[in-house]
Amino acid sequence: MTISIEQVNKFLFEETRYLDDKDWDSWLEMYAEDASYWVPSWDDDGELIEDPQTEISLIYYPTRSGLEDRVFRINTDKSSATSLPQPRTSHNLSNIEIIEQFDGVCKLRFNWVNYAYRYEHVYTYFGTSFYTLDTSGPTLKIKEKKVVLKNDYIHHVVDVYHL
Repeated sequence: MTISIEQVNKFLFEETRYLDDKDWDSWLEMYAEDASYWVPSWDDDGELIEDPQTEISLIYYPTRSGLEDRVFRINTDKSSATSLPQPRTSHNLSNIEIIEQFDGVCKLRFNWVNYAYRYEHVYTYFGTSFYTLDTSGPTLKIKEKKVVLKNDYIHHVVDVYHL
């Protein structure tokens, strides 16, 4: 199925709303079972790493089960990276593009900025995301998500709700 930029926008805005509202179950439902989630790191020469299997990533989950485990830890306060209160976030998207569509697949690229507030401080994160969507079923599903964090020199742990 070919999808329109309006359908893409609705889908992406829905995902950011789920993150901002901490609606983790709805957020996870947007991902296919075999979806990968990758936030590559930058090497010493200022180049992005190319292989999450052999190089260090900021975040890498090869399937949705890794995201499910992450959400479990966030929800149950069993994460050293996440403690209460969780940050309040505001995700903002721009320059949303459909790069290509073929055989039930849609590839996207967009820029984003996220503001996170916690303990009387505001933190800003920004970057570019690349998605591969499965458009063959009754609902759109994320098959691959690659998030390039442009300001990766940060003072705290980065988690899925920051991106």
